[in-house]
Amino acid sequence: MNENIIWIIVGILLASKVIDSSLLRSEIARLNLTLDKIAKHIGVFDAVTQEINEELKSLIVEGKRIKAIKRYRMVTGFGLKESKEYIDSLINNDTNK
Repeated sequence: MNENIIWIIVGILLASKVIDSSLLRSEIARLNLTLDKIAKHIGVFDAVTQEINEELKSLIVEGKRIKAIKRYRMVTGFGLKESKEYIDSLINNDTNK
């Protein structure tokens, strides 16, 4: 009986951590959108210049997708997920042309 109670408590704690991390991710996404709007409003330009984009596209064409993701992360400071999504969007935009 006591073991079941412990498992229930552990389950509740895990569920609360999952919910907390989900809420944190959505809050970070909201803050990023707000920061992007503020940056555009005050004239702060994106760290990814046309030159960097061409470098990334060149890496993609050479089959060095992972290096392109790493380069994007280094330039922007974004995480792996955001960097992968950006590189994927470059690939998709080039294939749609």
